[in-house]
Amino acid sequence: MLVKGEPMQQPTETQVDQLPRLIMPLPGPKAKAIIQRDQQVMSPSYTRSYPLVADHAMGAIVEDPDGNRFLDFAAGIAVVATGHCHPKVVAAIQAQAEKLIHMSGTDFYYENMVALAEKLASLALKGGPDGGPRRVYFGNSGTEAIEAAIKMARYHTGRGQFVAFLGAFHGRTLGSLALTASKSLQKKGFFPLMPGVHHTPYAYCYRCAYGKQPETCAVECVQAIEQELFRTAVPASEVAAFFVEPVQGEGGYVVPPRKFFDALQELARKHGILIIADEVQCGMGRTGKMFASEHFGLEPDAIALAKGIASGLPLGAVVSRADLMQWPPGAHASTFGGNPVAVAAALTTIELLEQELIDNAGHVGKYLLNRLRDLPKRSPFVGDVRGLGLMIGIELVRDQATKERAGDLRDRLVQMCFERGLLVLGAGPNSIRLCPPLVISKDQADFAATTIEECLATRGLGSGRD
Repeated sequence: MLVKGEPMQQPTETQVDQLPRLIMPLPGPKAKAIIQRDQQVMSPSYTRSYPLVADHAMGAIVEDPDGNRFLDFAAGIAVVATGHCHPKVVAAIQAQAEKLIHMSGTDFYYENMVALAEKLASLALKGGPDGGPRRVYFGNSGTEAIEAAIKMARYHTGRGQFVAFLGAFHGRTLGSLALTASKSLQKKGFFPLMPGVHHTPYAYCYRCAYGKQPETCAVECVQAIEQELFRTAVPASEVAAFFVEPVQGEGGYVVPPRKFFDALQELARKHGILIIADEVQCGMGRTGKMFASEHFGLEPDAIALAKGIASGLPLGAVVSRADLMQWPPGAHASTFGGNPVAVAAALTTIELLEQELIDNAGHVGKYLLNRLRDLPKRSPFVGDVRGLGLMIGIELVRDQATKERAGDLRDRLVQMCFERGLLVLGAGPNSIRLCPPLVISKDQADFAATTIEECLATRGLGSGRD
C-alpha cells in the first residue's frame, strides 16, 4: 500500500493495491487547505476540472494528502508514459543530478544530449521521403517544439503561410496559438496573433464537414484545400507547411482514416509544402507504436515531440530531415532545452517504451477499446467511441440521431469519475479522453471501463443528479 508522506520505494505486487481507495468525501481537509492557498496566489488561467491534490504517486496510482487513492487515466495530460515515479527513471534522474544538472547545450557540449539526439534521429521519420540523415532541436515543451518548427519551416522554404486544421491544439504561445483552433477562449484577448495561418476541416469522420461517410468519402477535406483554400485565400506557392496532429488530442481524440494522410501527402509533395506532424500528445508509444504517424503511413518532414518523451520532466524536441535544419548559429536556441537531467529521463523512458510499454499500450488499449466500443448501444448519451492504443475518446451527445453536443454531460461524467476514484479529463467540447500511463494492467482497464459504464448508467446523469 502507498503510505502517505513516506519516500517512494519500489513496490512488489503484494505490497501495492493497484486500484482506488477513497476514505472520506472529496476533497479532504488537507487537500482543501492546499486548494485554498492555491486560489490566493496561482494564476486564475489554470484549468482544474476537479479538486484533486496530488501528494505522491507510483505507476498509475496517485494519492492525495488525506490518503485517498486514485487510478490515473490522465497521466499528467498524457505525460507520464512510464507511470509515475518509475524506479528506473527515478534512478536515472538521481544519477544524472549527482553528475551534471545544467550546462546549456546551446553553448556547450555534453554526451547524453548527443546520445538522445542520435536515438531520436534513428527512431523518427523511418521510411521517410528521402531516408536520409536527421537533425534534432531540443526545447522545454510541446509549444516550444511547435515554435521551433514554425521558424524552421519559414527559414527553409522562404514562405510565410501555414495551413492547420480545425480542432487542432498546438500550444498557447503566440505562434503555436495561431495554429491552434480548438477553443476560441484560448485566443480571446490575445489578438493579433502570428499572421499567415489558415484553418481547414480535419478528417473528423463522426462529424464530417462535408456530410460523408468514411467508407464512401473521397477525402473532400483534403480536396477542399486545393479547390477552395488555395483558389480563394492563399496561393499554394506561399504555404510553408501543413501542421497536423496524426490523432487530434485537445480536439476530442479524433482518429482519421489513412486515406486522409495519403491525400495530404500527395498534395504537399505536389506543391513543395512541408508536413510537420505534431506528435506531442499522440507520440512516444501512446497509440501502440512509437509515433502515431506509423499507423497511417504518414511520412512527415519533421516531427514535434514533448509530453511522454521524458516521463514528466520538461523536454520538447523537433526531429527533421537534416536538410531542413540548416539555420546558422544563433538563429534559434534554448537555454534549458536538452537539460542533462531531462535527457537522462528521456533515454530511460525510450528504453522502457521499446522494451515493453509500447506493446502494453497496444494490447491493453485494444482490450479497453473493445470493452467500450459498444457504449453507444448501451447509453443514449454516447455518440462515438474511438482511439488507438491508450489514446481513447468517448464523445457525449444529447441525442444520437442529431449528434447534439453534450458538454455539460461530459463535465458531469468527469466529476462523477473523480468521485469514484478515477481521474479522467475532457477533450474537445464534449468528449472525455482516456490517456493513462502505458504501464496500466487489464485489471485497471476493467476498473476504468466499469466506472465509466456505471456513471453513464446512473439515474439523473442528464439532469446533473447523482
